[in-house]
Amino acid sequence: MKKTLSRSEIAQEDKWRIEDLYASDDLWEKDYSRAQEMSVQPSAYAGKAGQDAISLAAVLQESENENRLAERIYVYAFMKYYEDTANAVYQEMSGKAQLLMVKIDEKYSFLRPELLAVPDADMQAFLDAPQVAPYRRLLEDMLAEKEHSLSESEEKLLAGAGQLADAPGEIFSKFNNADIRFGEIIDEEGRPVELTQSRYSVFMESSDRRVRKDAFTALYKQYSGFKNTLAAAYYGNVKQAVFFAKARRYRSTLEMYLSGSFIPVSVYCNLIETVHANLDKMHDYVSLRKKALGVSELHFYDIYAPMVQDYHMEVDYAQAKSIALEALAPLGGDYIEKVREGFDSGWVDVRENTGKRTGAFSWGAYGTHPYVFLNYSDTLNDVFTLVHEMGHAMHTYYTNSTQPYTYSNYRIFVAEVASTCNEALLIAYLLKNCTCEQERKYLVNHYLEQFKGTLFRQTMFAEFEMITHRMAEEGKILSADSLCSVYRGLNEKYFGSGMVIDREIEVEWARIPHFYTPFYVYQYATGFSAAVAIAGKILAGDEKVLAGYKKFLSGGSSLHPIELLALCGIDMTQPQVIQDALDVFGGLLDAF
Repeated sequence: MKKTLSRSEIAQEDKWRIEDLYASDDLWEKDYSRAQEMSVQPSAYAGKAGQDAISLAAVLQESENENRLAERIYVYAFMKYYEDTANAVYQEMSGKAQLLMVKIDEKYSFLRPELLAVPDADMQAFLDAPQVAPYRRLLEDMLAEKEHSLSESEEKLLAGAGQLADAPGEIFSKFNNADIRFGEIIDEEGRPVELTQSRYSVFMESSDRRVRKDAFTALYKQYSGFKNTLAAAYYGNVKQAVFFAKARRYRSTLEMYLSGSFIPVSVYCNLIETVHANLDKMHDYVSLRKKALGVSELHFYDIYAPMVQDYHMEVDYAQAKSIALEALAPLGGDYIEKVREGFDSGWVDVRENTGKRTGAFSWGAYGTHPYVFLNYSDTLNDVFTLVHEMGHAMHTYYTNSTQPYTYSNYRIFVAEVASTCNEALLIAYLLKNCTCEQERKYLVNHYLEQFKGTLFRQTMFAEFEMITHRMAEEGKILSADSLCSVYRGLNEKYFGSGMVIDREIEVEWARIPHFYTPFYVYQYATGFSAAVAIAGKILAGDEKVLAGYKKFLSGGSSLHPIELLALCGIDMTQPQVIQDALDVFGGLLDAF
């Protein structure tokens, strides 16, 4: 029986070099103790932050220094926790790090109300002072949110409530990563194999329909068995969002979550409306898939099976790195050399192990190189995941190399552009270098899946969030039955009458981690659309767009997301970017 390896059994070269953050847990504990002491000592600038420019600059520097240390502590603890979520040592360390962040938020909760109470004329003089110049954009953004800020005591109360607000997501994470088990299924060779989150995606791409159905049924049987518990966790997360939105006087949770990146609500609505107007393309895709697979009924366990039945691409990790370096070459020598350094210098944690968090991400702390977290299993999808997460890592590298700590955290809205631009370059490279028509057809199929999974599916997720948050705002209860009903209706709309809406799929909402970061997923769809446009221009040799893209990667939060994308010639306030991407999808359908 094929079993998942333990963390200690994973080869060292397949593990990230976490010692670049802290060489040992003891060193982490020393910094934690130091940060803990700072967090409980009141700031000497409390009550004085707005009295003059010197005090303002000093308190901002003090807050920045403490947050930078706490961030390093937090990232290390959670990265170690994600290596093995069942490890009690790192469960405790991550909990301590989380509490530390809350305490620092509480300590500096006086800052925003004090600054917002400064008369406009005085604040303008502060902004013009040389000491405050490094923080000018930060302060201007804070002042733009003035109507949603509260008194000092209220801000402190909300900061303290932050730990409670994280509880639903923590409950889901521990359930989804450490507790839930799916048992075994019989693989294509007749062997019993443990079904894990990572292997599920591999099984769903199997050419053996029985294997796909067994994996699908086994997975959703477990989620269905806990749907009431998971509905309570999801509802709790929505309720905390509604609470904070009301407390800060936003018209909706959607407006609150978008306002942090200065994204108009119309951008979110444009995405959903434009996709709705093009659902005929998705329905055509369903008909094409049904015909290609040669089935009388298309089920959800058929939706990821390759439409090219007699072609398979298995790509080991060494090959994946080589392909990535060649595919990303249009971004320039400086970009490629840094990616190579990342591969060779312990940026990447490669393989699945028992207890390891599912999925993939890029992360890190300012002052050290970025990291990439994978569960690599030798599929073509994994190659795309690798270049996707290296896109995030390189975005972080360019930003941290250019921007001060104050502006080093780029907004979520642009976070997915760099990653999906890499994916678009990869598919173009693979199509250009394929060796036969069957391989070309296989790759076109894969690109179709990218559009389906990123543009259509993530928009459907975004609509689910919009509907369920609105329901909660209207005082409706989000029960397991009501969530399943909403989710089933959306699947019927997006996939059309040509798709069998299996009962199991009603509970898919219960396994989506991103729903615990409200209104995040729509940015996959907008980012994908922007990335398709940018990659197309770079591949066409547009040096101006390439130069603009490098500025975009280096911009951090020194500009708003809409302004950053404008550097690349992209206007996300208009639906045309989404429509252009959907037209590419339509062309791929014809090509296939």
